[in-house]
Amino acid sequence: MSENNIPTPHISAKRGDFAQTVIMPGDPQRSEFIAKTYLTDAKLVNNVRGIGGYTGLYKGKRVSVMASGMGQPSMGIYSYELFNFYDVDSIIRVGTCGSISKDLHARDMIIALGACTNGNYASQYRLPGTFCPTADFDLVQKAVCECERLKLRYKVGTVLSSDTFYDDSGSALEWAKMNVLGVEMEAAALYCNAARAGKRALCICTVSDSFIYPEENTTSEERLGAFTKMMEVALEIA
Repeated sequence: MSENNIPTPHISAKRGDFAQTVIMPGDPQRSEFIAKTYLTDAKLVNNVRGIGGYTGLYKGKRVSVMASGMGQPSMGIYSYELFNFYDVDSIIRVGTCGSISKDLHARDMIIALGACTNGNYASQYRLPGTFCPTADFDLVQKAVCECERLKLRYKVGTVLSSDTFYDDSGSALEWAKMNVLGVEMEAAALYCNAARAGKRALCICTVSDSFIYPEENTTSEERLGAFTKMMEVALEIA
């Protein structure tokens, strides 16, 4: 890593502005919400393209929070720069997902042990096979323990990181036969970048919509500030 890499094309922060652990929602408004609700002495360290990044204290420990934007290309850029240029050790994604499991309802949580994908993000590594993007086990274990302590409804398993939100083939439910729990858009790229950089990553999602129980689907207003339990789990394990 060189001093010339900072600031990056997408992050204006200086060296040392980020903590070792970054909580990463997709939505910049959710990033601001987490910083203002949970962190003390929070300082804005990045706002390039409106992607707010903050660093402050959570129960006395230095923690950062920054948005990733939507989709694997956007997550790929921000997590790569944080891991490789800003010495970030762990990124914990907190986001929403659509459930394709009959065992999950709106506001339940998924701890994503692995991430399938219909994208080709991992093709850049030119591997002689198919790479399996997985979370850091220590972070998974800590998240499970925290969910148990708080008596939250959750499942550990695999998610689908989809490159298409509006899927013309309507194929999302096909993944359920492989016991995939839900559909989101960022985890696979995050896990790939963490593996390549020798760092740690975890994705925790709250079910905002269900392919099985559509009557439970939530609004954008509810998603912004109501899904606080996953934020608290992420902050506790940071």
